Amino acid sequence: MIAALDHVQLAAPPGSEERLRAYYAGILGMTELPKPPVLAARGGCWFTSGAAQVHIGVEEDFRPARKAHPGLRVRGIRAYAETLESRGAKVVWDHDLPGHHRFYSEDPVGNRLEFLEPEGA
Repeated sequence: MIAALDHVQLAAPPGSEERLRAYYAGILGMTELPKPPVLAARGGCWFTSGAAQVHIGVEEDFRPARKAHPGLRVRGIRAYAETLESRGAKVVWDHDLPGHHRFYSEDPVGNRLEFLEPEGA
């Protein structure tokens, strides 16, 4: 039986870890998690905030996820979007999901991320 979603894995090109740290920790405000040594040797980085974890692994023949994406629930979505924009991230609002406020952004290697908050939350 599935109890919960543990993490979402995205891919990135080799050597992009510092740009990813600047985005996920510096812009999004997530905390980097230490990877176990055997996995750290493969490159990439892991981040957490609340119950959400995003793991980013290195892929030699990398192509960014344009349609597939993690959906990250946030509190205070308008203020959060303003914070991201003030830190240099692009924010694209989408009003097509009934009962939710949401926007999309991209990490520095082009992976799509969705941020959403239920209306009235």
